[in-house]
Amino acid sequence: MNAAEQLSQPLTLKNGAIIPNRFAKSAMSETLGTIDNRVTKDLVRLYRTWAEGGTGLSITGNVMVDRRHIGEPQNVVLEDERDLELLQAWAEAGKVGGNQIWMQLNHPGKQSPKMLNKDPVSPSAVPFRKEMRSMFATPRALTGPEIEDIVRRFATSAAIAEKAGFSGVQVHGAHGYLVSQFLSPHHNQRTDEWGGTAEKRMRFVLEVYQAIREATGEGFNVGIKLNSADFQRGGFTEEESLAVIEALAEKGIDLVEISGGNYENPAMAKGAGVAKESGEVKQSTLAREAYFLEFAEKVRERVDVPLMVTGGFRTETGMADAIASGATDLVGIARPLAVEPDCPKRIMAGESFTSAVKPIRTGIRLIDDMALMEVSWYTRQLGRMGKGKAPRTHDRGVLSLMEVIGVMASRGVRTRLRAGE
Repeated sequence: MNAAEQLSQPLTLKNGAIIPNRFAKSAMSETLGTIDNRVTKDLVRLYRTWAEGGTGLSITGNVMVDRRHIGEPQNVVLEDERDLELLQAWAEAGKVGGNQIWMQLNHPGKQSPKMLNKDPVSPSAVPFRKEMRSMFATPRALTGPEIEDIVRRFATSAAIAEKAGFSGVQVHGAHGYLVSQFLSPHHNQRTDEWGGTAEKRMRFVLEVYQAIREATGEGFNVGIKLNSADFQRGGFTEEESLAVIEALAEKGIDLVEISGGNYENPAMAKGAGVAKESGEVKQSTLAREAYFLEFAEKVRERVDVPLMVTGGFRTETGMADAIASGATDLVGIARPLAVEPDCPKRIMAGESFTSAVKPIRTGIRLIDDMALMEVSWYTRQLGRMGKGKAPRTHDRGVLSLMEVIGVMASRGVRTRLRAGE
C-alpha cells in the first residue's frame, strides 16, 4: 500500500468502535472556554474544522474536572450539565463525516500557576525546581477523602460527556498533571495506600479508570494518555509505564496514547524525551520521525492493546511507515493540525506532505527551556480557527512573542478580577 492507502484504513477497536482512518488529533489545550470556564461556540467551529479536514479521531484539549483547580485561564471545566446544549454541539461537530471525538479529562494537581491557584494540591508537598517557584506554589498533600472526591469527579465528567454525545474520554495521565504525579516516585512520596510502592502509586489511575467504566455505558470508549517516562531524575520510568499499561490493558482500556515529559522537562513540546543530555536528538529517532515509537514497540512485546503514538510526525511517509511497522495503530499529530487542519484529507487524497511546523525560539532561555512559546503560539492558531479564520503557518518572531504575552496578560488580569483579587 502507498501512504494514502495505509493511512486511510479504518481501525476497529476491541469494543467494535470504528475510527475511519489512522489520523488522530492529539490533545492541545485550546483555552477557548469563557473566563468562568464554560463551553463556547469557538470550540464547535474548531472541531468541525478538524473533522471536515479528515481527522478520524479528535481528542479535545484538557477539560478540567474541578473548577477550583485549572491549569490555564479559560480551560473548560465539566462538573455538571449547565452547558449540555453546547456540549452536544461540540460533540456533533467532531463527528462530522463519521469521525470520532473523545473528551480529554484532566486535573492539573500542582501544575496550576499561582495566578490561578494559591492552594494547589498533589500527592505530596513536593515543590517545583527552584527557578519555577515564582510561577508555581508548593502544593499541599491531598487527604484520603480529597483523593476519593477527585476520582468521583472524573467519573461524573465522563458520564456527562457520554450524555452529550462524545464518542469517548481520554484520561490525561501524562505531562506531569495529577494522574502523572501519582505515578511518579518524585512527586508521590506518600506511605499510605496511595503511594510507597509502584503498585500503590498506580492505584489512583486504576481507580479513576474503574469509576469511569462504572459511570458510562459498555460502548463508550475510555483511553489514557501516558508518559513513556518523565525524563526526570527519580521520576516515572519506562518499566513502571509498561506495568501501568499492562494493568490497564488487563482491565480493558480501549486506547493508550504514548507521550512523555512534564513542565520541568517538557518532552511533549520539544521532543526532549529522546534527546541526549546535550539536547541532540538521536539520528535513529530523526529517521523515524516519531519520538516514542521505540517505546511503543516495547509495549507491543508485552500487551495487545491499541496504541497511538504522538510527537514528531512531519511527513506522510513517516506516518505511513509507523503504521506499516505495526508499532502504532494511530498516528497522533498536534502542531501540524494547528497550522494545516486539512492535512489528513490532503494526504489521503494522495498529496505529498511535509509539515510547515518549525521550532519557535525567542532567545529568552527560560521561555525556550520551558517551551512556552511552542505551546502558546500554536494555541493562538487554534483561537483563530475557532473564530472562523485561517491559521498562520509561520510565527512572526518578536511580533508573535508580543502577541502571546499580551493575550496571556489579558487573560491573567481578567481571571484575577473575576476571583475578586
